[in-house]
Amino acid sequence: MPRRRISFWYRFAAVLCKPPLVVLIKRDWRGMENIPVEGGFITAVNHNSHVDPFAYAHYQYNTGRVPRFLAKAGLFKKGFVGAAMRGTGQIPVYRESTDALSAFRAAIDAVERGECVAFYPEGTLTRDPDGWPMTGKTGAARVALQTKCPVIPVAQWGANELLPPYAKKPNLLPRKTHRVLAGPPVDLTRFYDREMSPDLLKEATEVIMAAVTAQLEEIRGEKAPERPYDPRQVRIEQRRRTAAYERAQAQQKAQQRAQQEEEQST
Repeated sequence: MPRRRISFWYRFAAVLCKPPLVVLIKRDWRGMENIPVEGGFITAVNHNSHVDPFAYAHYQYNTGRVPRFLAKAGLFKKGFVGAAMRGTGQIPVYRESTDALSAFRAAIDAVERGECVAFYPEGTLTRDPDGWPMTGKTGAARVALQTKCPVIPVAQWGANELLPPYAKKPNLLPRKTHRVLAGPPVDLTRFYDREMSPDLLKEATEVIMAAVTAQLEEIRGEKAPERPYDPRQVRIEQRRRTAAYERAQAQQKAQQRAQQEEEQST
């Protein structure tokens, strides 16, 4: 979507959001030449602050190719915010309902119409202690393999210094720098025209997340962990530790009861 076709609502949102963003955040934006000039495409972006959707949208707005984000369906029902979400063409995500696949279909439709759909493949703010991208969900890979559109890996850093993940108060001073680096399209051709199995989608997602992580390594000038943080595995390990602790506690109590009974019987 070239700049001349940017909707009224997107321009209106830019008028509201750009001034405070310019005041609060300095910019170090690179890789705009990798954003396609025309045709549908996907951007896969890391997520480390509640502020970064606005900061990243500002970056991509300046390329002339505005993104359509996937967002929680509840946001579309909230007065002015909902009107803005609908007006700017954002895509509602209905989780655990009969409409759960509608976001996937809408994303494919948008890409096939020549638009950009921005994915946060992690699905939520990163829980990695050092802010690195986590393992990703397969939605971006599904749309990419279905449409064979370009997938642009985008890393960002700095909004998380203004408002860290899950923090309630911003850290305004000193003024933070929002760094963005968009890389060349991820090569997914080896996954084309194959059965879209869970294993295939998982592998394609790992390739996409590795590309996003590589961009963030360049921004931060340091190496990411060898294995990305996997919240599912962390939850499994936490449940295992909890179960082991509860078994140990139950065993200890049983031993104490047995000892007390033995003492009472003598």
